Amino acid sequence: MRTSRVVNIAFFTLTMAAVFGINSACAQPNPPEEIILIDKASFLGGIQLETTIYKPPGLGPFPLVIINHGKQLGDPHTQKRFEPLSVAFYFVERGYVVFVPMRHGFSKSGGEYQFHGNSAEMAGRDQVRDIDVTIQYAHTLPYVKKDITLVVGYSEGGWVTLAYGASKPDPSVRGLINFSGGVRDSCCIGLLDEMIETSKKFGAQTTVAAIWFYGDNDSLFNRYVSNRMFANYAKGNPNSRFIPYGNFSTDAHLLFMDPNGRVVWEPFLTQFLYDVQAPYKAINLPYKPNPQ
Repeated sequence: MRTSRVVNIAFFTLTMAAVFGINSACAQPNPPEEIILIDKASFLGGIQLETTIYKPPGLGPFPLVIINHGKQLGDPHTQKRFEPLSVAFYFVERGYVVFVPMRHGFSKSGGEYQFHGNSAEMAGRDQVRDIDVTIQYAHTLPYVKKDITLVVGYSEGGWVTLAYGASKPDPSVRGLINFSGGVRDSCCIGLLDEMIETSKKFGAQTTVAAIWFYGDNDSLFNRYVSNRMFANYAKGNPNSRFIPYGNFSTDAHLLFMDPNGRVVWEPFLTQFLYDVQAPYKAINLPYKPNPQ
């Protein structure tokens, strides 16, 4: 019987660090980065999604990871291309190819970002087709495996990842990985309550395993909100787990982007990959950003 769970942080981190050998003493330069445009058909005509690819050494085929970005303040078209190096490198070290699409209306991607007011559900579902389009394109490439995919999301991208899991995901998807997922807008005071309620619907419509990471001092989604969201989600999707990792630096919402956050999330994510029968052992040397 599948059960949702909240993991004991301190003991688990120490144990899994020993088991999986977290070690960054030896490192190599960044893996090659390729920027492409993926065609997406829409009712207004074709648009293109600006997408970054991080590819491991070798010919493949490689299992696939999709990483979904968050939303910054201001015009989404002025948002810079997303470069989630710490998490991308973690997966490349394990032999995955990583695709990071800028969703419609963001950065150099075509189309316009749609504002949905207090509808947290539509804020997520409106963007899920971009994930499908990216997976479908990736599966046309000879170096991409077609039977193992993981979908990762940060902040609003985490919320979109949960919405994707509730929207008939590609059969290859083994797991959903949500870092501090949610939607916020200063003009919509009801969004947090809507997220809590929508989490119940997303969970009920999801059969894929999911892991959630939320900290105590998250500036956007505090533990009262994240606890209630997960409790609702897990009622429908018991094949999910919640990692309440406590405080991180000055703002837990930044864990995903901070290289120092890897020591917090890596052992839990590695265990999750093992549990969903996805590659979990590092097969390439660690990466670290090149000196500036």
